[in-house]
Amino acid sequence: MTALAYTVAFEGIEARMVEVQCAVAPGIPAFSIVGLPDKAVSEARDRVRAALSAMSIALPSKRITINLSPADLPKVGSHFDLPIALALLAAIEIIPAEDAARTVALGELSLNGNLVPVVGALPAAMTAASEDKHLLCPKACGPEAAWVGDANVIGARTLADVIRHFNGQAVIAPAQPGEVSKSASGRDMAEVKGQERAKRAIEIAAAGRHHVLLVGSPGSGKSMLAARIPGILPPLTPSEALETSMIHSVSGLLDEGGINRERPFREPHHTASMAAIVGGGRGAKPGEISLAHNGVLFMDEFPEFSRTVLETLRQPIETGEVVVARANAHIKYPCRFMLVAAANPCKCGYLTDPSRACSKAPLCGEDYMGRISGPLMDRFDLRIEVPPVAFTDLDLPQDGDSSDVIGARVALARKMQSERFADVPRVRVNADAEGRILDEIATPDTEGRAMLMRVAERFGLTARGYHRVLRVARTIADLDGADTVRQPHIAEAVSYRLSLANED
Repeated sequence: MTALAYTVAFEGIEARMVEVQCAVAPGIPAFSIVGLPDKAVSEARDRVRAALSAMSIALPSKRITINLSPADLPKVGSHFDLPIALALLAAIEIIPAEDAARTVALGELSLNGNLVPVVGALPAAMTAASEDKHLLCPKACGPEAAWVGDANVIGARTLADVIRHFNGQAVIAPAQPGEVSKSASGRDMAEVKGQERAKRAIEIAAAGRHHVLLVGSPGSGKSMLAARIPGILPPLTPSEALETSMIHSVSGLLDEGGINRERPFREPHHTASMAAIVGGGRGAKPGEISLAHNGVLFMDEFPEFSRTVLETLRQPIETGEVVVARANAHIKYPCRFMLVAAANPCKCGYLTDPSRACSKAPLCGEDYMGRISGPLMDRFDLRIEVPPVAFTDLDLPQDGDSSDVIGARVALARKMQSERFADVPRVRVNADAEGRILDEIATPDTEGRAMLMRVAERFGLTARGYHRVLRVARTIADLDGADTVRQPHIAEAVSYRLSLANED
């Protein structure tokens, strides 16, 4: 007796189809799983046996062999329990074999037959839809998987419910998409006193998804500014929400099936390892840069991060994707994020304060900021000094624009870019533009070009720095509603580029 069911194995955010083959043949009673299973998959036989026993289903005294095909693809995770049980039930003719063969299943079994939620339901549903099959999963995973409109998702509470469903005794209704998650941070940009130049730079960075470096003494408001960036960013588009949710799904971060339309805001501690930041570890899971895809990665105390960690950011910043290379696999994750870095000007933090600066100035500042290499510094589009705010100004009333007002301007600029790049693959915002596309959208007028040439010659702008100035100028023009990049836009973009120091 043989039967088939299907499940998936995850390679990054890609769910690859796996055929679960079950053969029940005469011989010495045994239950074996082959096809490169890991420890969790090998233990599935005990969970499946206990779950069936809890439902008073006795396994035949024969040799049971489960093959997970393709056999050379590593199988990792407890979500193989349900498809193994499904193929076995079909092989011993408890459920129709043809129905099991039309189903992609994933879920962990408890010893009493309940289905335990697992990660990856969203990419699994996309694979099931592409293969024109149903998806069977734990009920808690159903709302998440149902966001893939083309998939018929069946969410079951127990293995007994699965059996009754396939036998027509109690058909389970298709799962419905979960609620769109909403989180109100309550943080408003108007709460930041002073720092008008820094707030303007943050607005430009948000409008074009440019990377920004904030440098200032402790307590000047760097973290406060960064924490309010999510409040001025437009919500994720449906396609962006699906992309981001797939990454969060394989990481187990989706809450009760809800798709979050707010852009991610990740803020890892400076002691985080390279695997935590760029991805890796057991199972080559996505790192913080991928969890921040389509959102913001805030790295406070930037020079305090490991030099190795900082240098690994250089390639993902340019390419928008990271490859986690292991001996047996190369996993690719998307990571188009807005990097916001904050740093003190020196170890003690008071280099620019004459009354508090240490005797090692200015060498202490050069040594401290020297932890950020020239090539990495070159990738910051905007470099802003955040001066301390006088305590006498803290009692003044709020005088700046609120996050809603700034967010409306950012959303309008993003809309312009979305329409501009509608037919351009892999380009969504000005920060993605390069080559011919950048020349078409950001060629400045005569005065602007002359100014940029003088700046490039005077300060030795690199080719990357030259193009990044053009991108920022294009974003400033978008915020102004201008069709052409003019001299004032170039001047403002250059001022942010050279705010801290000359080009390295």
